[in-house]
Amino acid sequence: MTPIVSIIMGSTSDLPVMEKAAQFLNDMEIPFEMNALSAHRTPAEVEQFAAEAKGRGLKVIIAGAGMAAALPGVIAANTTVPVIGVPIKGMLDGLDAMLSIIQMPPGIPVATVGVNGAQNAAILAAEMLALADANLASKLAAYKEGLKQKIVKANAELAEVKTWKFKTN
Repeated sequence: MTPIVSIIMGSTSDLPVMEKAAQFLNDMEIPFEMNALSAHRTPAEVEQFAAEAKGRGLKVIIAGAGMAAALPGVIAANTTVPVIGVPIKGMLDGLDAMLSIIQMPPGIPVATVGVNGAQNAAILAAEMLALADANLASKLAAYKEGLKQKIVKANAELAEVKTWKFKTN
């Protein structure tokens, strides 16, 4: 199996956040790889990874980083493969990481999800891939219908709650 999505994190301490992306990709049966690379500790390896990404068949890269959060931008600077940045909560509740990822210079875009939003990064990656994959598009439609049904069910359950005298529904 050849990966088409790569999940990269600055260190394995980011795994509790990034594993949510891995789980979603796994559930959607999208082949992926997962590695730790640091823009500051292994800069040559990050540049090599990014330069070789397209040639290895990668279609989307999900890169999580905290604090200075340079990793997604460095990857994006060295490849034409779309990069989705995941700011990892650390200092300043992740605002520092989010701003580092989202404020890229012209020509080096990084799509950015919310702080610790690795699952949304995986969903966005799947949506990108689904543009050319009808089977995956169907799986995503079913996933989103499931989200809708959870809320419909929750609303029906709320209607049955009769705890409050002035609740009208």
